[in-house]
Amino acid sequence: MMATIKLTNPHSLLLVMSNKRAIVPLLVGCLWLVPGLQSTISSVLSEAFIQVSAFVAATLAIYYGISHHLNTLGLQKWINNKPYREVLFASLMGVLPGCGGAIVIITQYTKGQIRFGAVVAVLTSTMGDAAFLLVSQRPQDALIVLPLCMAVGVLSGLFTNRFLPSPILAMPSTNEQDGDTTATSKPSLHAIDILIAKLSIVFWCVLIVPMTAVALLVAMQYDVNGLIGLPEHSIETLGAMAGFSCLLLWALSAKSDRYSELTRENDNELPKHWLRKVAQDTQFVTSWVVLAFIAFELIMLAGGETIFEFLHTWQSGSILVAALIGLLPGCGPQILVTSFYIQNTIPLSALIANAVSNDGDALFPAIALAPKAAFLATLYSFIPALIAGYGFYWLVEM
Repeated sequence: MMATIKLTNPHSLLLVMSNKRAIVPLLVGCLWLVPGLQSTISSVLSEAFIQVSAFVAATLAIYYGISHHLNTLGLQKWINNKPYREVLFASLMGVLPGCGGAIVIITQYTKGQIRFGAVVAVLTSTMGDAAFLLVSQRPQDALIVLPLCMAVGVLSGLFTNRFLPSPILAMPSTNEQDGDTTATSKPSLHAIDILIAKLSIVFWCVLIVPMTAVALLVAMQYDVNGLIGLPEHSIETLGAMAGFSCLLLWALSAKSDRYSELTRENDNELPKHWLRKVAQDTQFVTSWVVLAFIAFELIMLAGGETIFEFLHTWQSGSILVAALIGLLPGCGPQILVTSFYIQNTIPLSALIANAVSNDGDALFPAIALAPKAAFLATLYSFIPALIAGYGFYWLVEM
């Protein structure tokens, strides 16, 4: 059967032509060819890959590797016995970097296995993939933001279960419960999908260990090139090439031309494997980090540091803007907000408001399977975001 699949499949060719993700490597490649920007773009690609991607890949490999072999049936039964246990567990899952924990909770809710308060808790506590960027670049600030998000998530979930109305969830049909996917069958696999997935796995299996070691050495201020006897800037050049390869692999792994393809991780239509999940999620984070860093550098080149002065003088307003951006589905816009904080253009209070408000990729399955619950959960997380952001601003930053 596999032998009959050709790379010239009309569906694959049509998808390549309408691929919105392809804009990213195309744009970065064009900027890289501009003589005055070559050094800047190369530095951005290298910095994103060495200082962020390697850390993300190593963290995800540990997380997905453990969860792949972990039997959670007994834990799930214990949690479901008490509503407050659901909320605590959901908040803990949400605060984990990435969107995997939040998606697990949303999936459990759509199956009727947990209460709505847990959904509010996980969406309030999750920072999504933006947490990887914050942890790798500002670990001391992550120790403030992530526990605060979890605390707000617990309080929001408990408050929701006790006082706020919960949507009535339409239970899946019997056929769906029995695993009958006839009505929502997935598209047939294509050779190009399988090829890109295999390339992604090979790429990260080869690089994850050496690049994590390099990332740790760079973080400890070692001259890696001199340490291993390479010419000056060799590691940086390799990092830039690897970073651009990430963009290409992410762009080529698109499954549709929808908005969600730009702002969320892959949904793994192919047979699931935790190593492929590590590769795809890391490539997504890398692509948005590169976009965010390039956007910042271009703005700086165009207007200098003075162009961000209005954000410093308008700190309380930036909290509201950051919380509103958090309402956008997907992790892409949230990575952009986090990168602006790392560049010292918005205050920590604005980042906190965005972290509490944003729902990450978990909002996509919620919108598809339980749209009313998704709307209410987003609304319920937005209000605590304003309270947390402005509360931190008034108590700490003023």
